[in-house]
Amino acid sequence: MPELTAYTTSLTHNRVEAEGIAQDAILRALEARSIPKNLSELRPWLFRVAKNVFIDRKRKERVRREYSRTEGRLSENVINQTSNTVQALIVRQAYYALGSRDREILCLIDILGLTYAQAAEVIDVPIGTIMSRVSRARRAMRERMDDLNVHPIRKKR
Repeated sequence: MPELTAYTTSLTHNRVEAEGIAQDAILRALEARSIPKNLSELRPWLFRVAKNVFIDRKRKERVRREYSRTEGRLSENVINQTSNTVQALIVRQAYYALGSRDREILCLIDILGLTYAQAAEVIDVPIGTIMSRVSRARRAMRERMDDLNVHPIRKKR
């Protein structure tokens, strides 16, 4: 559950929403007719279920927003993030400043520790695409950290 919540947080930027998506994903997984038997297959499958729940919610939100606009009502989302240390806050800000694609791949590979093959299964793209995205996302993160003059992330040699 903590890893699933971490992944959904990378998608949503909102811990409460992420926890709801993670719980819905687990419910959906428990109701599934076909569940992978192997643990190495189950984990990426569950992340894929979570991403589908996220996508479904975003579609529903879009429909609600369009309805609200026609009725003259706009909804607002406020994201509050806190951090215990300045450096952690800066790293978090740099991470959240990345595009959603970069955040997603860094979460799967660097934070949750999925293999490239598992991440490819979750996102449903070829492994080569995963490798390219990881490289671009890490470079973008380093650039943002350099802009802030903070260096907790170093290039692997």
